Amino acid sequence: MLKRAGLFLVAAMAVGSGAYAADIQPEGPSGLTAQSGGTAKRFMVAAANPHAADVGYDILKRGGSAIDAVVAVQLMLNLVEPQSSGIGGGAFLVYWDAKSGKLTTYDGRETAPAAAGADYFLKPDGTRKKFWDAVNGAGSVGVPGTVALLELVHKAHGRLPWKELFQPSIAKARAGFEISPRLAGAIEDAADRGLPDHDATRAYFYAPDGTPKAAGSILRNPNFADTLETIADSGAAAFYKGKIAEQILAALATTPGNPNPMTAADLSTYRAKERAPVCVDYREYEICGMGPPSSGALTVGQILGMLSHFDLKAAGFGPEAAHLFAEASKLAFADRALYMADSDFVEMPMRGLLDPHYLRARAALISARAAMEKAEAGNPPFARRGDLAPDLQPERAGTSHFVIVDGEGNAVSMTTTIETGFGSRLMAGGFLLNNEMTDFSFLPEKDGHPVANRVEGGKRPRSSMSPTIVLKDGKPVILIGSPGGSRIIPYVAWALIGMIDWGMSPQDAIDMGHVSNRNGATDLEEDTVVAAWKAALELKGHEVKVAPLNSGLHAIRIGDGLLLGGADPRREGAVRGD
Repeated sequence: MLKRAGLFLVAAMAVGSGAYAADIQPEGPSGLTAQSGGTAKRFMVAAANPHAADVGYDILKRGGSAIDAVVAVQLMLNLVEPQSSGIGGGAFLVYWDAKSGKLTTYDGRETAPAAAGADYFLKPDGTRKKFWDAVNGAGSVGVPGTVALLELVHKAHGRLPWKELFQPSIAKARAGFEISPRLAGAIEDAADRGLPDHDATRAYFYAPDGTPKAAGSILRNPNFADTLETIADSGAAAFYKGKIAEQILAALATTPGNPNPMTAADLSTYRAKERAPVCVDYREYEICGMGPPSSGALTVGQILGMLSHFDLKAAGFGPEAAHLFAEASKLAFADRALYMADSDFVEMPMRGLLDPHYLRARAALISARAAMEKAEAGNPPFARRGDLAPDLQPERAGTSHFVIVDGEGNAVSMTTTIETGFGSRLMAGGFLLNNEMTDFSFLPEKDGHPVANRVEGGKRPRSSMSPTIVLKDGKPVILIGSPGGSRIIPYVAWALIGMIDWGMSPQDAIDMGHVSNRNGATDLEEDTVVAAWKAALELKGHEVKVAPLNSGLHAIRIGDGLLLGGADPRREGAVRGD
Protein backbone atom coordinates (compact mmCIF):
# COMPACT_ATOMS: atom_id res chain seq x y z
CA MET A 1 0.00 0.00 0.00
CA LEU A 2 1.17 3.53 -0.78
CA LYS A 3 2.04 5.43 2.38
CA ARG A 4 2.18 9.21 2.22
CA ALA A 5 3.14 12.01 4.56
CA GLY A 6 2.73 15.34 2.83
CA LEU A 7 5.10 15.35 -0.13
CA PHE A 8 6.92 12.23 0.96
CA LEU A 9 5.99 8.64 0.33
CA VAL A 10 7.02 5.07 0.76
CA ALA A 11 5.90 2.23 -1.51
CA ALA A 12 6.51 -1.37 -2.68
CA MET A 13 7.46 -3.20 -5.88
CA ALA A 14 8.64 -6.45 -7.44
CA VAL A 15 10.08 -7.19 -10.88
CA GLY A 16 9.99 -10.55 -12.57
CA SER A 17 12.96 -12.47 -13.91
CA GLY A 18 13.59 -14.18 -17.18
CA ALA A 19 15.65 -14.23 -20.34
CA TYR A 20 16.83 -11.36 -22.49
CA ALA A 21 14.87 -10.40 -25.59
CA ALA A 22 16.22 -7.81 -28.01
CA ASP A 23 13.79 -5.12 -29.08
CA ILE A 24 14.70 -2.50 -31.67
CA GLN A 25 12.45 0.50 -31.27
CA PRO A 26 10.90 2.15 -34.32
CA GLU A 27 11.80 5.66 -35.38
CA GLY A 28 10.20 8.11 -32.98
CA PRO A 29 7.79 10.91 -33.89
CA SER A 30 10.62 13.44 -34.17
CA GLY A 31 12.35 11.77 -37.07
CA LEU A 32 15.57 11.42 -35.05
CA THR A 33 17.60 8.29 -35.63
CA ALA A 34 16.39 6.15 -32.77
CA GLN A 35 18.77 4.29 -30.51
CA SER A 36 18.32 0.58 -30.04
CA GLY A 37 16.11 0.48 -27.00
CA GLY A 38 15.58 -2.94 -25.52
CA THR A 39 13.52 -5.20 -23.33
CA ALA A 40 14.65 -7.46 -20.52
CA LYS A 41 13.09 -9.45 -17.71
CA ARG A 42 15.78 -9.64 -15.02
CA PHE A 43 17.81 -6.43 -14.97
CA MET A 44 18.73 -3.41 -17.08
CA VAL A 45 21.01 -0.39 -17.27
CA ALA A 46 20.74 2.60 -19.61
CA ALA A 47 23.67 5.04 -19.61
CA ALA A 48 25.26 7.72 -21.78
CA ASN A 49 28.22 5.67 -23.03
CA PRO A 50 28.45 2.02 -24.14
CA HIS A 51 31.48 1.35 -21.91
CA ALA A 52 29.46 2.49 -18.88
CA ALA A 53 26.38 0.48 -19.88
CA ASP A 54 28.57 -2.58 -20.41
CA VAL A 55 30.23 -2.40 -17.00
CA GLY A 56 26.86 -1.92 -15.32
CA TYR A 57 25.53 -4.96 -17.15
CA ASP A 58 28.53 -7.04 -16.10
CA ILE A 59 28.08 -6.10 -12.44
CA LEU A 60 24.37 -6.96 -12.52
CA LYS A 61 25.05 -10.26 -14.31
CA ARG A 62 27.49 -11.20 -11.53
CA GLY A 63 24.67 -10.75 -9.03
CA GLY A 64 25.55 -7.24 -7.99
CA SER A 65 22.90 -4.86 -6.74
CA ALA A 66 21.67 -1.75 -8.52
CA ILE A 67 23.91 0.28 -6.20
CA ASP A 68 26.93 -1.87 -7.02
CA ALA A 69 26.27 -1.07 -10.67
CA VAL A 70 25.92 2.63 -9.82
CA VAL A 71 29.48 2.73 -8.45
CA ALA A 72 30.95 0.96 -11.47
CA VAL A 73 28.95 2.98 -14.01
CA GLN A 74 29.87 6.32 -12.44
CA LEU A 75 33.58 5.53 -12.37
CA MET A 76 33.54 4.41 -16.00
CA LEU A 77 31.63 7.53 -17.06
CA ASN A 78 34.31 9.62 -15.33
CA LEU A 79 36.92 7.92 -17.51
CA VAL A 80 35.22 7.78 -20.92
CA GLU A 81 32.92 10.83 -20.64
CA PRO A 82 35.07 13.07 -18.40
CA GLN A 83 33.57 16.32 -19.64
CA SER A 84 30.20 15.50 -18.08
CA SER A 85 30.61 13.92 -14.65
CA GLY A 86 33.01 12.30 -12.26
CA ILE A 87 34.49 12.13 -8.79
CA GLY A 88 35.45 15.80 -8.98
CA GLY A 89 31.76 16.74 -9.06
CA GLY A 90 28.44 15.90 -7.44
CA ALA A 91 25.28 13.86 -7.97
CA PHE A 92 21.71 13.20 -6.90
CA LEU A 93 20.36 9.66 -6.62
CA VAL A 94 16.77 8.41 -6.24
CA TYR A 95 16.62 4.86 -4.93
CA TRP A 96 13.86 2.28 -4.65
CA ASP A 97 14.56 -0.55 -2.21
CA ALA A 98 12.38 -3.51 -3.19
CA LYS A 99 12.78 -5.44 0.06
CA SER A 100 11.88 -2.62 2.44
CA GLY A 101 9.43 -0.94 0.08
CA LYS A 102 11.12 2.41 0.62
CA LEU A 103 11.76 5.24 -1.81
CA THR A 104 14.51 7.63 -0.77
CA THR A 105 16.95 10.12 -2.23
CA TYR A 106 20.64 10.80 -1.68
CA ASP A 107 22.27 14.21 -1.96
CA GLY A 108 25.88 14.33 -3.11
CA ARG A 109 25.74 17.96 -4.23
CA GLU A 110 28.89 20.03 -3.89
CA THR A 111 29.18 22.66 -1.14
CA ALA A 112 30.64 26.15 -1.07
CA PRO A 113 33.88 26.53 0.92
CA ALA A 114 33.20 27.75 4.45
CA ALA A 115 34.91 31.08 3.79
CA ALA A 116 32.79 31.88 0.71
CA GLY A 117 30.40 34.80 1.23
CA ALA A 118 27.56 36.52 -0.58
CA ASP A 119 29.97 38.80 -2.47
CA TYR A 120 31.88 35.82 -3.90
CA PHE A 121 31.22 36.72 -7.54
CA LEU A 122 31.43 40.48 -7.18
CA LYS A 123 34.41 42.46 -8.47
CA PRO A 124 35.99 45.23 -6.35
CA ASP A 125 33.76 47.82 -8.03
CA GLY A 126 30.64 45.90 -6.95
CA THR A 127 29.73 44.61 -10.40
CA ARG A 128 29.37 40.89 -11.05
CA LYS A 129 31.95 38.77 -12.80
CA LYS A 130 31.27 37.52 -16.30
CA PHE A 131 30.26 33.87 -16.39
CA TRP A 132 33.24 32.46 -18.29
CA ASP A 133 35.69 34.55 -16.27
CA ALA A 134 34.26 32.88 -13.18
CA VAL A 135 34.23 29.36 -14.65
CA ASN A 136 37.80 29.12 -15.88
CA GLY A 137 39.88 28.29 -12.83
CA ALA A 138 39.75 27.59 -9.11
CA GLY A 139 37.07 30.05 -8.07
CA SER A 140 34.28 27.99 -9.63
CA VAL A 141 35.10 24.77 -7.75
CA GLY A 142 32.80 23.52 -4.99
CA VAL A 143 33.72 20.77 -2.53
CA PRO A 144 33.10 17.53 -4.51
CA GLY A 145 30.40 15.16 -3.28
CA THR A 146 30.26 12.17 -5.62
CA VAL A 147 32.73 9.91 -3.81
CA ALA A 148 30.99 10.45 -0.46
CA LEU A 149 27.64 9.71 -2.13
CA LEU A 150 28.91 6.47 -3.69
CA GLU A 151 30.28 5.23 -0.38
CA LEU A 152 27.11 6.20 1.53
CA VAL A 153 24.78 4.30 -0.82
CA HIS A 154 27.12 1.33 -1.18
CA LYS A 155 27.33 0.85 2.58
CA ALA A 156 23.53 0.94 2.74
CA HIS A 157 22.62 -1.08 -0.36
CA GLY A 158 25.73 -2.65 -1.91
CA ARG A 159 26.30 -6.37 -2.24
CA LEU A 160 29.65 -6.85 -3.97
CA PRO A 161 32.87 -5.68 -2.30
CA TRP A 162 33.61 -1.97 -2.80
CA LYS A 163 37.08 -2.67 -4.16
CA GLU A 164 35.83 -4.97 -6.92
CA LEU A 165 33.62 -2.24 -8.37
CA PHE A 166 36.68 -0.10 -9.15
CA GLN A 167 38.64 -2.71 -11.08
CA PRO A 168 37.06 -2.31 -14.56
CA SER A 169 37.73 1.43 -14.64
CA ILE A 170 41.23 1.03 -13.20
CA ALA A 171 42.07 -1.49 -15.91
CA LYS A 172 40.65 0.61 -18.72
CA ALA A 173 42.34 3.77 -17.43
CA ARG A 174 45.70 2.01 -17.64
CA ALA A 175 45.09 0.19 -20.93
CA GLY A 176 43.39 3.16 -22.58
CA PHE A 177 40.19 3.62 -24.56
CA GLU A 178 39.28 5.10 -27.92
CA ILE A 179 38.17 8.72 -27.78
CA SER A 180 34.55 8.76 -28.91
CA PRO A 181 33.27 11.20 -31.54
CA ARG A 182 31.32 13.08 -28.86
CA LEU A 183 34.32 13.48 -26.56
CA ALA A 184 36.52 14.53 -29.50
CA GLY A 185 33.98 17.17 -30.51
CA ALA A 186 33.74 18.43 -26.94
CA ILE A 187 37.54 18.77 -26.69
CA GLU A 188 37.62 20.73 -29.93
CA ASP A 189 34.73 22.98 -28.91
CA ALA A 190 36.35 23.72 -25.53
CA ALA A 191 39.59 24.93 -27.10
CA ASP A 192 38.41 28.54 -26.94
CA ARG A 193 36.76 28.09 -23.52
CA GLY A 194 39.93 27.70 -21.47
CA LEU A 195 40.55 23.95 -21.65
CA PRO A 196 44.10 24.30 -23.07
CA ASP A 197 44.96 27.09 -20.60
CA HIS A 198 45.96 24.70 -17.82
CA ASP A 199 48.91 22.31 -17.86
CA ALA A 200 47.10 19.12 -16.85
CA THR A 201 44.13 19.48 -19.22
CA ARG A 202 46.34 20.61 -22.08
CA ALA A 203 48.61 17.57 -21.65
CA TYR A 204 45.68 15.16 -21.37
CA PHE A 205 43.27 16.38 -24.04
CA TYR A 206 45.62 17.92 -26.63
CA ALA A 207 48.51 16.65 -28.75
CA PRO A 208 52.01 18.12 -28.25
CA ASP A 209 51.40 20.48 -31.19
CA GLY A 210 48.31 21.87 -29.43
CA THR A 211 45.70 20.21 -31.65
CA PRO A 212 42.76 18.44 -29.99
CA LYS A 213 43.14 14.68 -29.73
CA ALA A 214 41.01 13.06 -32.40
CA ALA A 215 38.22 10.51 -32.28
CA GLY A 216 39.59 6.99 -32.39
CA SER A 217 42.91 7.85 -30.77
CA ILE A 218 43.78 6.05 -27.55
CA LEU A 219 43.53 7.97 -24.30
CA ARG A 220 45.22 6.57 -21.19
CA ASN A 221 44.87 7.96 -17.68
CA PRO A 222 47.32 6.33 -15.25
CA ASN A 223 46.86 9.19 -12.76
CA PHE A 224 43.14 8.42 -12.55
CA ALA A 225 43.92 4.72 -12.14
CA ASP A 226 46.18 5.58 -9.19
CA THR A 227 43.43 7.71 -7.65
CA LEU A 228 40.85 4.95 -8.03
CA GLU A 229 43.19 2.38 -6.50
CA THR A 230 43.66 4.59 -3.46
CA ILE A 231 39.90 5.07 -2.97
CA ALA A 232 39.24 1.37 -3.64
CA ASP A 233 41.73 0.40 -0.93
CA SER A 234 40.92 3.03 1.69
CA GLY A 235 37.37 4.26 1.00
CA ALA A 236 36.01 7.76 0.56
CA ALA A 237 38.17 9.11 3.40
CA ALA A 238 41.16 8.76 1.08
CA PHE A 239 39.56 11.24 -1.30
CA TYR A 240 38.76 13.87 1.31
CA LYS A 241 42.00 13.56 3.31
CA GLY A 242 45.59 12.79 2.43
CA LYS A 243 47.25 12.75 -0.99
CA ILE A 244 44.15 13.20 -3.18
CA ALA A 245 42.88 16.12 -1.09
CA GLU A 246 46.34 17.67 -1.32
CA GLN A 247 46.24 17.28 -5.11
CA ILE A 248 42.86 19.04 -5.24
CA LEU A 249 44.11 21.96 -3.16
CA ALA A 250 47.31 22.17 -5.21
CA ALA A 251 45.28 22.37 -8.43
CA LEU A 252 43.19 25.19 -6.94
CA ALA A 253 46.38 27.14 -6.19
CA THR A 254 47.35 27.30 -9.88
CA THR A 255 44.95 30.12 -10.84
CA PRO A 256 45.68 33.09 -8.54
CA GLY A 257 43.62 35.33 -10.81
CA ASN A 258 40.52 33.29 -9.96
CA PRO A 259 41.17 32.12 -6.38
CA ASN A 260 39.26 29.71 -4.17
CA PRO A 261 39.22 29.76 -0.33
CA MET A 262 38.73 25.99 -0.06
CA THR A 263 40.70 24.40 2.78
CA ALA A 264 41.60 20.91 3.91
CA ALA A 265 38.84 21.26 6.52
CA ASP A 266 36.25 21.97 3.81
CA LEU A 267 37.17 18.67 2.17
CA SER A 268 37.45 16.56 5.32
CA THR A 269 34.10 17.70 6.74
CA TYR A 270 32.03 17.13 3.57
CA ARG A 271 29.05 14.77 4.04
CA ALA A 272 26.57 13.30 1.58
CA LYS A 273 23.00 13.20 2.89
CA GLU A 274 19.97 10.95 2.72
CA ARG A 275 16.80 12.98 2.17
CA ALA A 276 13.10 12.26 1.75
CA PRO A 277 11.78 12.31 -1.82
CA VAL A 278 9.48 15.01 -3.15
CA CYS A 279 6.41 13.70 -4.98
CA VAL A 280 3.40 15.10 -6.83
CA ASP A 281 0.24 13.48 -8.19
CA TYR A 282 -0.12 13.36 -11.98
CA ARG A 283 -3.05 11.43 -13.45
CA GLU A 284 -2.93 8.09 -11.60
CA TYR A 285 0.82 8.36 -11.01
CA GLU A 286 3.16 9.72 -8.35
CA ILE A 287 6.10 11.63 -9.85
CA CYS A 288 8.94 11.42 -7.30
CA GLY A 289 12.38 12.96 -7.31
CA MET A 290 15.03 15.05 -5.63
CA GLY A 291 14.09 17.96 -3.42
CA PRO A 292 16.28 20.91 -2.40
CA PRO A 293 19.02 21.73 -3.08
CA SER A 294 17.66 20.54 -6.42
CA SER A 295 14.79 22.44 -7.97
CA GLY A 296 14.14 19.41 -10.18
CA ALA A 297 11.31 17.52 -8.48
CA LEU A 298 9.56 20.71 -7.37
CA THR A 299 9.60 22.34 -10.82
CA VAL A 300 8.80 19.17 -12.77
CA GLY A 301 6.07 18.57 -10.20
CA GLN A 302 4.66 22.06 -10.62
CA ILE A 303 4.59 21.77 -14.41
CA LEU A 304 2.80 18.42 -14.33
CA GLY A 305 0.56 19.45 -11.44
CA MET A 306 -0.72 22.40 -13.45
CA LEU A 307 -1.10 20.34 -16.62
CA SER A 308 -3.14 17.73 -14.76
CA HIS A 309 -6.02 20.20 -15.23
CA PHE A 310 -5.78 19.88 -19.03
CA ASP A 311 -6.61 16.90 -21.27
CA LEU A 312 -3.26 16.40 -22.96
CA LYS A 313 -4.27 12.97 -24.20
CA ALA A 314 -7.05 14.55 -26.22
CA ALA A 315 -4.81 17.39 -27.36
CA GLY A 316 -2.27 14.88 -28.63
CA PHE A 317 1.34 15.33 -29.67
CA GLY A 318 1.19 18.70 -31.37
CA PRO A 319 1.38 22.50 -31.01
CA GLU A 320 -1.67 22.74 -28.72
CA ALA A 321 0.01 20.55 -26.11
CA ALA A 322 3.30 22.38 -26.63
CA HIS A 323 1.56 25.70 -25.92
CA LEU A 324 0.07 24.44 -22.66
CA PHE A 325 3.40 22.92 -21.67
CA ALA A 326 5.27 26.16 -22.33
CA GLU A 327 2.76 28.19 -20.30
CA ALA A 328 2.94 25.85 -17.31
CA SER A 329 6.73 25.95 -17.56
CA LYS A 330 6.75 29.75 -17.44
CA LEU A 331 4.78 29.75 -14.21
CA ALA A 332 6.90 27.01 -12.64
CA PHE A 333 10.19 28.68 -13.57
CA ALA A 334 8.96 31.97 -12.10
CA ASP A 335 8.42 30.23 -8.76
CA ARG A 336 11.75 28.43 -9.10
CA ALA A 337 13.65 31.70 -9.57
CA LEU A 338 12.18 33.28 -6.45
CA TYR A 339 11.84 30.50 -3.91
CA MET A 340 14.10 27.54 -4.66
CA ALA A 341 17.52 27.04 -3.07
CA ASP A 342 19.24 24.88 -0.47
CA SER A 343 16.56 24.39 2.18
CA ASP A 344 19.24 23.78 4.83
CA PHE A 345 19.98 27.52 4.53
CA VAL A 346 16.78 29.08 3.18
CA GLU A 347 13.23 28.73 4.43
CA MET A 348 11.38 27.21 1.45
CA PRO A 349 7.61 26.76 0.99
CA MET A 350 7.99 23.23 -0.41
CA ARG A 351 4.54 22.03 0.58
CA GLY A 352 2.98 25.24 -0.66
CA LEU A 353 4.65 25.04 -4.07
CA LEU A 354 3.02 21.64 -4.68
CA ASP A 355 -0.25 22.33 -2.87
CA PRO A 356 -3.08 21.11 -5.16
CA HIS A 357 -5.18 24.22 -4.58
CA TYR A 358 -2.23 26.46 -5.40
CA LEU A 359 -1.44 24.54 -8.58
CA ARG A 360 -5.09 24.69 -9.63
CA ALA A 361 -5.03 28.46 -9.19
CA ARG A 362 -1.80 28.72 -11.19
CA ALA A 363 -3.26 26.51 -13.95
CA ALA A 364 -6.23 28.88 -14.19
CA LEU A 365 -3.79 31.56 -15.41
CA ILE A 366 -3.14 29.51 -18.56
CA SER A 367 -5.20 30.37 -21.62
CA ALA A 368 -5.56 27.78 -24.35
CA ARG A 369 -5.79 30.60 -26.89
CA ALA A 370 -2.93 32.97 -26.12
CA ALA A 371 0.52 32.99 -24.56
CA MET A 372 1.11 35.02 -21.41
CA GLU A 373 3.95 37.48 -21.08
CA LYS A 374 6.79 36.68 -18.72
CA ALA A 375 5.23 35.00 -15.69
CA GLU A 376 5.41 36.35 -12.15
CA ALA A 377 6.03 34.16 -9.14
CA GLY A 378 2.94 33.19 -7.22
CA ASN A 379 2.09 33.27 -3.52
CA PRO A 380 2.04 29.64 -2.41
CA PRO A 381 1.04 28.73 1.13
CA PHE A 382 3.81 29.21 3.71
CA ALA A 383 5.76 31.57 1.42
CA ARG A 384 7.49 34.82 2.42
CA ARG A 385 7.60 36.27 -1.06
CA GLY A 386 8.25 39.89 -0.10
CA ASP A 387 11.54 38.96 1.55
CA LEU A 388 13.22 37.64 -1.62
CA ALA A 389 14.45 38.70 -5.03
CA PRO A 390 14.46 36.26 -7.99
CA ASP A 391 17.62 34.55 -9.19
CA LEU A 392 17.93 34.28 -12.96
CA GLN A 393 21.38 32.67 -13.03
CA PRO A 394 21.25 30.03 -15.80
CA GLU A 395 22.78 26.58 -15.45
CA ARG A 396 24.87 25.55 -18.43
CA ALA A 397 24.36 22.28 -20.25
CA GLY A 398 26.58 19.41 -19.14
CA THR A 399 26.04 16.44 -16.83
CA SER A 400 25.09 12.77 -17.38
CA HIS A 401 22.25 10.50 -16.33
CA PHE A 402 21.72 6.75 -15.97
CA VAL A 403 19.01 4.38 -14.74
CA ILE A 404 19.36 0.86 -13.37
CA VAL A 405 17.07 -1.97 -12.24
CA ASP A 406 18.63 -5.06 -10.70
CA GLY A 407 17.42 -8.65 -10.53
CA GLU A 408 15.65 -8.14 -7.19
CA GLY A 409 13.69 -5.08 -8.32
CA ASN A 410 15.87 -2.43 -6.69
CA ALA A 411 15.92 0.66 -8.90
CA VAL A 412 18.09 3.75 -9.30
CA SER A 413 17.75 7.01 -11.20
CA MET A 414 20.94 9.06 -10.86
CA THR A 415 21.99 12.39 -12.37
CA THR A 416 25.68 13.24 -12.03
CA THR A 417 27.70 16.28 -13.05
CA ILE A 418 30.74 18.51 -12.98
CA GLU A 419 28.43 21.28 -14.30
CA THR A 420 29.56 22.96 -17.54
CA GLY A 421 31.39 20.64 -19.95
CA PHE A 422 34.90 20.08 -18.53
CA GLY A 423 33.93 21.90 -15.32
CA SER A 424 36.51 24.38 -14.05
CA ARG A 425 39.08 23.13 -16.60
CA LEU A 426 41.30 22.05 -13.70
CA MET A 427 42.46 18.46 -13.12
CA ALA A 428 43.71 16.77 -9.97
CA GLY A 429 44.65 13.11 -9.74
CA GLY A 430 43.49 12.47 -13.30
CA PHE A 431 39.94 13.81 -12.86
CA LEU A 432 38.34 17.15 -13.67
CA LEU A 433 37.15 19.47 -10.93
CA ASN A 434 33.63 20.91 -11.08
CA ASN A 435 32.50 24.50 -11.61
CA GLU A 436 29.40 24.16 -9.43
CA MET A 437 29.97 27.45 -7.62
CA THR A 438 28.66 29.17 -10.76
CA ASP A 439 25.26 27.59 -10.09
CA PHE A 440 24.88 30.10 -7.26
CA SER A 441 23.47 33.53 -8.00
CA PHE A 442 26.26 35.94 -8.94
CA LEU A 443 24.27 38.74 -7.30
CA PRO A 444 23.47 38.29 -3.60
CA GLU A 445 20.55 40.74 -3.54
CA LYS A 446 18.39 42.99 -5.65
CA ASP A 447 16.69 46.18 -4.49
CA GLY A 448 17.62 45.34 -0.92
CA HIS A 449 16.06 41.86 -1.05
CA PRO A 450 18.30 38.78 -0.72
CA VAL A 451 18.40 36.12 -3.43
CA ALA A 452 17.60 32.69 -1.99
CA ASN A 453 20.33 31.05 -4.08
CA ARG A 454 23.07 33.45 -2.98
CA VAL A 455 26.51 32.14 -2.01
CA GLU A 456 26.94 31.12 1.65
CA GLY A 457 29.70 29.04 3.22
CA GLY A 458 28.77 25.34 3.35
CA LYS A 459 25.66 25.87 1.21
CA ARG A 460 24.80 23.67 -1.79
CA PRO A 461 24.04 25.55 -5.02
CA ARG A 462 20.60 25.17 -6.52
CA SER A 463 20.42 22.51 -9.21
CA SER A 464 17.98 21.50 -11.94
CA MET A 465 19.01 17.86 -11.92
CA SER A 466 15.82 15.79 -11.95
CA PRO A 467 16.44 12.07 -11.37
CA THR A 468 12.91 10.70 -11.23
CA ILE A 469 11.11 7.52 -10.26
CA VAL A 470 7.41 7.33 -11.14
CA LEU A 471 5.08 5.19 -9.04
CA LYS A 472 1.71 3.71 -9.93
CA ASP A 473 -0.35 1.75 -7.41
CA GLY A 474 2.61 1.88 -5.05
CA LYS A 475 5.09 0.39 -7.52
CA PRO A 476 7.80 2.04 -9.64
CA VAL A 477 6.89 2.06 -13.32
CA ILE A 478 9.24 4.65 -14.87
CA LEU A 479 12.85 5.68 -14.16
CA ILE A 480 14.05 8.77 -16.03
CA GLY A 481 16.36 11.78 -15.97
CA SER A 482 18.61 13.87 -18.18
CA PRO A 483 21.52 16.27 -18.38
CA GLY A 484 21.04 19.70 -19.93
CA GLY A 485 21.43 22.50 -17.38
CA SER A 486 18.17 24.19 -16.46
CA ARG A 487 16.56 22.57 -19.51
CA ILE A 488 16.75 19.25 -17.66
CA ILE A 489 13.40 20.15 -16.12
CA PRO A 490 11.43 20.51 -19.39
CA TYR A 491 13.30 17.58 -20.96
CA VAL A 492 12.12 15.27 -18.17
CA ALA A 493 8.60 16.70 -17.87
CA TRP A 494 7.97 16.58 -21.64
CA ALA A 495 9.20 12.98 -21.90
CA LEU A 496 6.97 11.97 -18.97
CA ILE A 497 3.98 13.47 -20.77
CA GLY A 498 4.94 11.42 -23.82
CA MET A 499 4.96 8.19 -21.83
CA ILE A 500 2.01 8.88 -19.53
CA ASP A 501 -0.42 10.87 -21.69
CA TRP A 502 0.46 9.61 -25.15
CA GLY A 503 1.47 6.04 -24.37
CA MET A 504 4.93 6.30 -25.92
CA SER A 505 7.68 3.81 -25.25
CA PRO A 506 10.71 5.22 -23.43
CA GLN A 507 12.63 5.34 -26.71
CA ASP A 508 9.88 7.21 -28.57
CA ALA A 509 9.46 9.67 -25.71
CA ILE A 510 13.22 10.31 -25.75
CA ASP A 511 13.29 10.64 -29.54
CA MET A 512 10.44 13.13 -29.87
CA GLY A 513 11.61 16.69 -30.38
CA HIS A 514 12.06 18.85 -27.29
CA VAL A 515 9.90 21.77 -26.24
CA SER A 516 11.34 24.06 -23.58
CA ASN A 517 10.38 27.32 -21.90
CA ARG A 518 12.21 28.78 -18.88
CA ASN A 519 9.94 31.80 -18.51
CA GLY A 520 11.03 33.45 -21.73
CA ALA A 521 11.13 32.27 -25.31
CA THR A 522 9.71 28.88 -26.26
CA ASP A 523 12.49 26.71 -27.65
CA LEU A 524 11.79 24.01 -30.23
CA GLU A 525 14.38 21.41 -31.16
CA GLU A 526 15.76 21.88 -34.64
CA ASP A 527 15.64 19.05 -37.19
CA THR A 528 12.64 17.46 -35.48
CA VAL A 529 8.94 17.57 -36.20
CA VAL A 530 8.33 20.03 -33.35
CA ALA A 531 10.29 22.69 -35.27
CA ALA A 532 7.35 22.81 -37.68
CA TRP A 533 5.13 24.07 -34.82
CA LYS A 534 6.87 27.45 -34.81
CA ALA A 535 4.21 29.30 -36.80
CA ALA A 536 1.31 27.84 -34.80
CA LEU A 537 2.93 28.87 -31.52
CA GLU A 538 3.78 32.33 -32.82
CA LEU A 539 0.10 32.81 -33.69
CA LYS A 540 -0.64 32.31 -29.99
CA GLY A 541 1.89 34.99 -29.07
CA HIS A 542 4.97 32.92 -28.25
CA GLU A 543 8.45 34.15 -29.02
CA VAL A 544 9.84 30.99 -30.63
CA LYS A 545 13.44 29.93 -31.11
CA VAL A 546 14.41 26.82 -33.08
CA ALA A 547 17.71 25.50 -31.78
CA PRO A 548 19.68 22.33 -31.00
CA LEU A 549 18.57 20.98 -27.62
CA ASN A 550 21.11 18.42 -26.52
CA SER A 551 19.57 16.25 -23.83
CA GLY A 552 20.87 12.94 -22.55
CA LEU A 553 17.65 11.27 -21.47
CA HIS A 554 17.79 7.68 -20.31
CA ALA A 555 14.72 5.81 -19.15
CA ILE A 556 13.39 2.42 -18.13
CA ARG A 557 9.72 1.47 -18.02
CA ILE A 558 8.71 -1.36 -15.70
CA GLY A 559 5.55 -3.38 -16.25
CA ASP A 560 4.01 -6.74 -17.16
CA GLY A 561 7.16 -8.53 -16.03
CA LEU A 562 9.29 -6.60 -18.53
CA LEU A 563 11.84 -3.82 -18.44
CA LEU A 564 11.68 -1.53 -21.49
CA GLY A 565 14.65 0.83 -21.86
CA GLY A 566 15.54 3.84 -23.97
CA ALA A 567 18.75 5.79 -24.62
CA ASP A 568 19.18 9.28 -26.06
CA PRO A 569 20.34 9.38 -29.72
CA ARG A 570 21.67 12.91 -29.13
CA ARG A 571 24.52 11.36 -27.16
CA GLU A 572 26.22 7.95 -27.25
CA GLY A 573 23.88 6.14 -24.89
CA ALA A 574 23.20 2.44 -24.73
CA VAL A 575 20.77 0.04 -23.07
CA ARG A 576 21.92 -3.32 -21.72
CA GLY A 577 19.67 -5.92 -20.12
CA ASP A 578 19.12 -9.60 -19.41
